[in-house]
Amino acid sequence: MVWSFRNWRRRRLLKHHPLPDALWQAAVRDMPLLAGLSEAELARLKEWVTLFLHEKAITAAAGLVLTEAMRLNIAIQACLPILNLDLDYYRGWVEVIVYPDEFVPEYEYTDEHGLVHHVREPMSGEAWLGGPVILSWRDVGGGHGIPGYNVVIHEFAHKLDMQNGEPNGFPPLHRDMSRQAWSEAWRTAYEDFCRRVAADEHTPIDPYAAESPGEFFAVLSEIFFETPEALLQTYPAVYEQLARFYRQDPAARRALTVPSRISAPPS
Repeated sequence: MVWSFRNWRRRRLLKHHPLPDALWQAAVRDMPLLAGLSEAELARLKEWVTLFLHEKAITAAAGLVLTEAMRLNIAIQACLPILNLDLDYYRGWVEVIVYPDEFVPEYEYTDEHGLVHHVREPMSGEAWLGGPVILSWRDVGGGHGIPGYNVVIHEFAHKLDMQNGEPNGFPPLHRDMSRQAWSEAWRTAYEDFCRRVAADEHTPIDPYAAESPGEFFAVLSEIFFETPEALLQTYPAVYEQLARFYRQDPAARRALTVPSRISAPPS
């Protein structure tokens, strides 16, 4: 009964609150991240984005003026990871807060040794367990020019990881996935990456990924969608696990795509 009501409500929202076609086509055309998606996939993404914008409040902070195009940009990037999943993967929270630039949260936490840490540092994104996603628009809109960088996908990967508690790089897996295969692939890659960072070796992966298994999952999720070939070449076993988890293969679809031919589906 609950699922039937949910599906009825979703169909009603999609019917009575469609996205403006011109706005959608402009957003898709200006987003290379969507290269290789078929018309059917773009149509599915449009539905998730429409529902996302009705279920989540995207609000501005610190004087930022948010346009509908900016909200759509964020929603598209947030919904790409769940393209072949479901919007319920983002259940349990309701707000995305957007600052014009880096923001400086201030809070304390106690580590596993009982030590209290005071944190106050500029950030481009943050995801709270059971709370909002917070983003810097400058980083969403312009990024850092770093290959594989995507603050929206990073923070929403944390949200997926948080579906079973604090982010630890082990989100709830699908029934057809092996916990052992996931653990082995990620443990091996994380240990190798931390060794390479400690040795100051060059890698196509942001050294920040060595902060924790949770950050490793979020950073590699960014790379999986932004520069999938780099992840496939560096840690193929992790790429395979992410392809199984997200039920997408960005490297394969990009290999068959000419980016200039990205088009939006008919309305």
